[in-house]
Amino acid sequence: MTAISPVPAARTGVGAQLARFIAVGALSALVDFGVYQLLLHLGLWVHAAKAISFILGTTTAYVLNRRFTFTSSAGGRGRFAGFVALYATTFALNVGVNALALAALPAMPLRYTVAWVIAQGTATAVNFVMLRTVVFRH
Repeated sequence: MTAISPVPAARTGVGAQLARFIAVGALSALVDFGVYQLLLHLGLWVHAAKAISFILGTTTAYVLNRRFTFTSSAGGRGRFAGFVALYATTFALNVGVNALALAALPAMPLRYTVAWVIAQGTATAVNFVMLRTVVFRH
């Protein structure tokens, strides 16, 4: 059995990275959204549910992006510190945008889902740029 080795990000270019980032993001978003909906269903406070789901989705994204999107085998405190700083920022952005969207949206059946999508989209755009230019830069 042959081990599959990822293609180094430096050789794949931004298009390939973006495609992998989207695939990883879709899986991570499923984790985030599934946990969010489960915790809401269990009666957890909406902002706590969003915080917990974001952390689990983000952890999934970081691990998979590091391995498959940006193919980084290098670790170290500097890279981890960059990850922590980035995700602290996107955490605040994601939870904050979710809260703002919930405050701005009218009462409707999919209000929580629409707020989640708005928050996720905003944080994802910031996340890709920062992962590429700060955390996993070459």
